[in-house]
Amino acid sequence: MKRLAVIGGGAWGTALAIVLAPRFERVRLWVYEDDVAQRLQAERENDTYLPGFQISENISVSSDLGIAVEDAEVVLSVMPSHHVRSVYAQMLPSLSESMVFVSATKGLEVHTILRMSEIIRLAGTRFPLRVAALSGPTFAKEVARGEPTALVVASPDDDLNRRIQAAFSGPTFRVYTSQDPIGVEIGGSIKNVIAIGSGVIHGMGFGHNVTAALITRGLAEITRLAVAMGGRAQTLAGLAGLGDLVLTCTGELSRNRMVGIELARGRKLDEIVGSMRMVAEGVKTTDAARELARRFNVEMPITEQMYQMLYHGVSPREAIRRLMERSLKGE
Repeated sequence: MKRLAVIGGGAWGTALAIVLAPRFERVRLWVYEDDVAQRLQAERENDTYLPGFQISENISVSSDLGIAVEDAEVVLSVMPSHHVRSVYAQMLPSLSESMVFVSATKGLEVHTILRMSEIIRLAGTRFPLRVAALSGPTFAKEVARGEPTALVVASPDDDLNRRIQAAFSGPTFRVYTSQDPIGVEIGGSIKNVIAIGSGVIHGMGFGHNVTAALITRGLAEITRLAVAMGGRAQTLAGLAGLGDLVLTCTGELSRNRMVGIELARGRKLDEIVGSMRMVAEGVKTTDAARELARRFNVEMPITEQMYQMLYHGVSPREAIRRLMERSLKGE
């Protein structure tokens, strides 16, 4: 594989373009905002979303989707979850049967409760699309700096997994394979919900005990949901489950954790989200995760209280009280 298209020029998309550029002869990076695309092409730095990191000369930048995906062998989508369906609809005339698709978006489509790989497959109206999901514990800045990173690529098609693994892996970017896209995508999505709760804990001044308990019980409910949907419990003990959950719940760079911190400090959700340049996927995912729990009859108490806090104005302190005073049971 020699030609890569990265669709989404936020911090994560730019970081992926930077780290993968040495493995491809040509990388095209699609950026939605025309002014950002022009500056990035000219200055070789994404001053809006990932300042301080230069992109290499084999990366070309465009705000034209047709140009971005033309002749690509791999299409790597990194746009926010609520834009995936519309962006693929726009790309469809430019896609070919020879392309393979990788989704690095962590989220669920709220009104359909679909995973990102499912939405992408639905775009294959002219021919079936070969789609894999890429997830794991990753902060964009650390990846762009070349710090060692481990992820997992997941698809039922193991040949596709191995091709992506070989194409993407390098000295600082290690990719494992999995045939469980359900577990990988659910882990990568719902961890953002739990991370909001972790931020609330930090913002209220609580210590490590409660954070550890939240991560552990959060992993339990994520695993219950993934298994109910057909995923594998062992997947959630891996990079896309426990690994990503720990990172997002404890890392200072976590946008979802920051939402929780600000909520605990008394700020309103609309104000917090409106002040953020980049998307905190957990806000929308909380609604979708609650609906999935209802559909699959899975108990997800942390997710439920995050939903009540985000969408019904329950105070952070009251949400914690409700969790602590639930009926006693075995682990």
